[in-house]
Amino acid sequence: MIINGFEKLSLVDFPGYTAATIFTGACNMRCPFCHNSVLVLDSKHQPIIEEQYVIDYLVKRKGILDGLCITGGEPTLQKDLKRFIERVKKETQIKVKLDSNGTNPETLKELIKEKLIDYVAMDIKNCKDKYALTANAAINLDIIQQSIDLLNNSGINFEFRTTLVSKFHTLEDIEKIGKWLKGSPNFYLQKFEDKGGCIQDGLKEVPKEEALKMQTILKQYINRVELRNYE
Repeated sequence: MIINGFEKLSLVDFPGYTAATIFTGACNMRCPFCHNSVLVLDSKHQPIIEEQYVIDYLVKRKGILDGLCITGGEPTLQKDLKRFIERVKKETQIKVKLDSNGTNPETLKELIKEKLIDYVAMDIKNCKDKYALTANAAINLDIIQQSIDLLNNSGINFEFRTTLVSKFHTLEDIEKIGKWLKGSPNFYLQKFEDKGGCIQDGLKEVPKEEALKMQTILKQYINRVELRNYE
């Protein structure tokens, strides 16, 4: 599998666990607020970290690390994703979290069926009306819906999450998301943080006061709604 980044210790990427995080390159979306723009736009020219190096590190840290987070880019674009996770599970016995945009429900289904992933974080870019605008790409919403339905009926731990950007997300949009995902168990509203490297410059976060209003709206429809990265 092509691994372009490796964070050896994270206390935030995998809720409840001490984890390492790997970053895969390439994505089929072009979200302006994506902070991993080099992985999305120029993955072919990024350093490649050997798969064996990652496995060896995880083996050495057995008992210290609880899990591995696989993020991107979009990890489900990697043809060797399943084989790599099988290696991780066999050689380290740690838990695996997958971050995904939900555009490959068949891959998600296979990984869940074979008990290869323990947690999924699926990005919900916006309400249906503004999905393509927010993702800056042509989006098949039927495929997104398949992934939503799959996770809601999977029996594994998962979350839906939206990164809040003032240019793209309004209270009305959040209301539409709530009605769309009604009955889902977990939703996170994430603060956008521009630390450089975004696809588009000059974007701003949704202020906390507004985010709290969005949280209140979503709680009408979704069992648990939390703010993430807001002080």
